[in-house]
Amino acid sequence: MRIGIIGAGAMARALGGSWATAGHDITIGARNSAQAAQAAAEIGHGARGVTIGESARFGDATLLALPVSALDEVLADAGPTTFAKRTLIDCTNAFMPDEGGFTLSEDAVAERIAATVPHAQVVKAFNLLAAKVWAAPQREFEGRTLIVPLCGDDPAAVGLVSGLAEDLKLRPVHAGGLRQARYLEATSAFVVGLWFAGNDSRAMFPPLESAFAIPDSEAGSPTAVPLEGKLT
Repeated sequence: MRIGIIGAGAMARALGGSWATAGHDITIGARNSAQAAQAAAEIGHGARGVTIGESARFGDATLLALPVSALDEVLADAGPTTFAKRTLIDCTNAFMPDEGGFTLSEDAVAERIAATVPHAQVVKAFNLLAAKVWAAPQREFEGRTLIVPLCGDDPAAVGLVSGLAEDLKLRPVHAGGLRQARYLEATSAFVVGLWFAGNDSRAMFPPLESAFAIPDSEAGSPTAVPLEGKLT
């Protein structure tokens, strides 16, 4: 698959490098041509450094891997039709420091992207974890494959990004429509703040088989069950 990446930082290199290793054709677009070329050289596997416009038009999918503050200008420069009917993967987070942790400088980046380029098929994905996690080979922790939640409204786009997650030996999970993406963004700020404080956020939740709520088969909503109860 052809994947155009906008941005030349750690996330662009981590995801781009892993996708290139999996056999995908990668371009890296950045305002600084030397940085784009350097990132592409580090990725290898035929990846090329190009302009932002060239990378935006290149792929079957486009990854936005750049600071949130640069999004408006980049999307405006690309024009309203560049991303039409194209899968646009948003891995950005609008973090800012707050009382020893992090909060969000805006509530819903993915929704803003979709409003700016309304004909694109936006999927929020890969925003929960640091670039080093995506670049590392480990995909299982405590016997469980790492999950990548995806939020998007277009089934075909969500399916495409699911396939890209599977190419990285990750487990994609459709976590709802684009309106749920704001919760992914908030979760990232909250969890990263815990990690920076030295706390293990994984320990906050029991595994699925020990969870306290299961879907109500009739109402489709969670129903509380005793912790010692069995899931059926």
